[in-house]
Amino acid sequence: MQRYRFDHATGQPVNAYGSRGLVARAVQHTPARLVVTSLWLEPAGEIGLHDAPMDQLFLVVEGGGWSLDADGRRTAVTAGEALFWHAGERHGIASDRGLAALVLEGEGLEPDAHLQRLEEA
Repeated sequence: MQRYRFDHATGQPVNAYGSRGLVARAVQHTPARLVVTSLWLEPAGEIGLHDAPMDQLFLVVEGGGWSLDADGRRTAVTAGEALFWHAGERHGIASDRGLAALVLEGEGLEPDAHLQRLEEA
């Protein structure tokens, strides 16, 4: 067995898309085009609006905040909940209290097959 770190201290600040207060740490890339990243968004932090480069499943593991869509509509999200965007879907994330998330990106993600869907906002 080997042990690894993927905490906030091992991440790198990210300012793409006008983001602020964002730290990210790559966790895994696979030949099947699955990318796993851990993210930490500081209080009052934001991931600016951008188009999903591929399908994305955003799993909030701590804290909470909201997603913004292309029309500026907010959808709240908190620990234990997930958001899913299809490739090309415009979105952003913001938090007034901070959050930690794991993000899975790639082809063939099927959250309906494994997760309980929440009511539409």
